[in-house]
Amino acid sequence: MTNRLPAEFEPHQGILLAFPHEGADWPGKYNAIQWAFVDFIKKITFFEDVFLVVKNKGHRDKVKDKLTRAKIDLDKVDFIVQDTNRSWMRDSGPIIVYDAQQKRKAIRFDFNAWAKYDNYKKDRKIPRSVATHLEIPLVKALYKDCLTVLEGGAIDYNGQGTLITTEECLLHPTIQVRNPDIRREDYTAIFQEYLGIEQVIWLGDGIEGDDTHGHIDDICRFINEDTVILAEETNSADYNHHVLENNRERLEHVMLASGKKLKVVRMPMPHRIDFESMRLPASYINFLILNDAVLVPTFNDSRDCQALGILRELMPDRQIIGIHALDLIWGLGTLHCLSHEIPVLL
Repeated sequence: MTNRLPAEFEPHQGILLAFPHEGADWPGKYNAIQWAFVDFIKKITFFEDVFLVVKNKGHRDKVKDKLTRAKIDLDKVDFIVQDTNRSWMRDSGPIIVYDAQQKRKAIRFDFNAWAKYDNYKKDRKIPRSVATHLEIPLVKALYKDCLTVLEGGAIDYNGQGTLITTEECLLHPTIQVRNPDIRREDYTAIFQEYLGIEQVIWLGDGIEGDDTHGHIDDICRFINEDTVILAEETNSADYNHHVLENNRERLEHVMLASGKKLKVVRMPMPHRIDFESMRLPASYINFLILNDAVLVPTFNDSRDCQALGILRELMPDRQIIGIHALDLIWGLGTLHCLSHEIPVLL
């Protein structure tokens, strides 16, 4: 028996976050972002614990003060002291699997800031800090004696051996190349060895404005073992329309490793949001599934209610809660990008 990567919709011990201590990712909005984080943390603690990475003890005390002012139960917040470059825990945090004995292991993939930015060495230390805090072993994802680069936002999974990703992110030959010598079949082997994946579904490109170059968690997510929710852009003049329709066609006849046919439900994209002539990657697909709720980014958009309604129909056993994300999206990501689930101890 191999490792098993549990789905996000399976039970959690908690959610991993890193409280921002620098404003570079949110120019001109750092103060607003701190309070947006406080609101995010508060919403999570209604349903499960938060493992919160802070820069140092002084930063921890300042964050505690903010959380106390927001009347957040500090018994629901477990602090991890580790300096970081950024707060994108989906990508720099560990990916936790169950081994053959149902024990948790933290898989440490390498992180190189999406093969785009130079400052990331502090973020490379996060997996070890989290694994040490949780008292679980850390396993390096080595392939041909090299540590494989992979961000959590590049993959989504159903807990039953199927993983979905994009060619743009992992296979593009010239732009933001994470692993120059790794091909499609190599990724299949890596996913099987470390994550227990039997089937990899390859979509094409991600949405416009995504500086990670094709992350799946803005376009397509599993909500149960045999259903994905896929972003849709109905405006045929929009760049994202053709990208997302190509991805729909790729999913049309997929049979899962479990033997079931994949069900595909469409989710509208919010209207275009720009900052200084650059499109921002706003997407309702960047939701975060909690134990009894789903937190959904909203954008003061006429399609917000439609997006929330779709998720309420699909996930009636969970509360569907919108979180204002217009400030967060200035950093080119929202709720899912900033967080990582910690699977429950079995």
